[in-house]
Amino acid sequence: MKPSLTILATLLMASATARAQAVPAVNGSKPLPISGTLRYDLRYSQTAQLYGDSQGNTQSSVLSGELTYANLNAARPFSLTYSGGDMWNITGSRSGTGVFQHMLVSQGLTRRKWALSVSDDVSYLPQAPTTGFSGIAGVGSLPSDSGQSSQTILTLNTRSLYNSLSPNFTRHLDYATSLSVTGSYTIMRFPDSDGLETNQLQVGPQITRRLNALNSIFGQYSYSRFSYPGQTSTMAVQSLPIGYTRAWNRRLNTSVSLGPEWTRSSGSSQIPSSTGLTVNANATYGTRTTTASLGYSQATTGGAGAATEVGVRNHDLNAGLTRQFGRNLTISANGAYMRTQGMQQAGVTNGKYGGASATQRLGRYVTVFANYTAIQQSSSAALPANAISGLSHVIGFGIGYSPRELHFKK
Repeated sequence: MKPSLTILATLLMASATARAQAVPAVNGSKPLPISGTLRYDLRYSQTAQLYGDSQGNTQSSVLSGELTYANLNAARPFSLTYSGGDMWNITGSRSGTGVFQHMLVSQGLTRRKWALSVSDDVSYLPQAPTTGFSGIAGVGSLPSDSGQSSQTILTLNTRSLYNSLSPNFTRHLDYATSLSVTGSYTIMRFPDSDGLETNQLQVGPQITRRLNALNSIFGQYSYSRFSYPGQTSTMAVQSLPIGYTRAWNRRLNTSVSLGPEWTRSSGSSQIPSSTGLTVNANATYGTRTTTASLGYSQATTGGAGAATEVGVRNHDLNAGLTRQFGRNLTISANGAYMRTQGMQQAGVTNGKYGGASATQRLGRYVTVFANYTAIQQSSSAALPANAISGLSHVIGFGIGYSPRELHFKK
């Protein structure tokens, strides 16, 4: 059976089971062993990928879906989201096609003065993520859009496996002060051996002080260690940013942090030691019908993913806008600019992408959608042969099925 049909069958069976179990609980029959909400979405789309230079053009079909469960326990919150699909070519190259999958699992434990949570985020993609469902342009966006940003060099046919385990602990020290400790262990793998595989261990304690109802300040220490399977070299990045957050009103919130950053490695001839500046700034705006976001970050990371460069300096700028027109029409746009500079070799890679999409609801459960994504990448450094070069266009349209959430209780 094709992977796409297997995914579709699994989602349909899960939703049918949930519906069969939800009704008896409402009618006062034997309660279920679990409680919570369940939602699923199914989509079919057609895409046309017009890649510049020597990449060629393709037309593809995509079957995708998402299944989300969350319990109703405030003391022990749990959530699970699975999304995935299959993209197969109709005409042209098979670059960037294949199965894509993503799963996020989170378990929490909440008490009066502290909270602990652990999440596991795993994905498989046939190309470096850009926009759209699971980071694949033209497929269409689902509510819990995802896609890892670990690959800062955009490619067409670089299969990757990503997994990140992240614990988080927060303790309220008094009415205005809290301590949080975040950590993660992340791996990036390339089954075809055409990218830089990395392991990253990260930990970051943070103290936050609320000045008043609108303003807060925070200080953070962050340590990241990068290692590379098959290589003896390692790299460590430490930073000490100070930040400030402000809620200007009910609609507008901003946050900015900056501080020194130190980079050291086990082999200075491969990765030179350096001192720099880490910056992270975000702004969000939301009303009943409109949401907007703007963000900028610069930092040193362990590598560019698809490229073989060990140690890179990233500058990322991203923006997004979503507007609801009436009850049935939603239009959204997003874009990003990524500047990646290697710490070993001369050369800078500039990647840009932007997209717009429209979703129209037909009746209670059925939607139709169309989207357009433009991708452009140029570089003065040597890139792999499958890196996107020049200007590319991706056009997609399709149909979706999104029923109401299912609610069931013990």
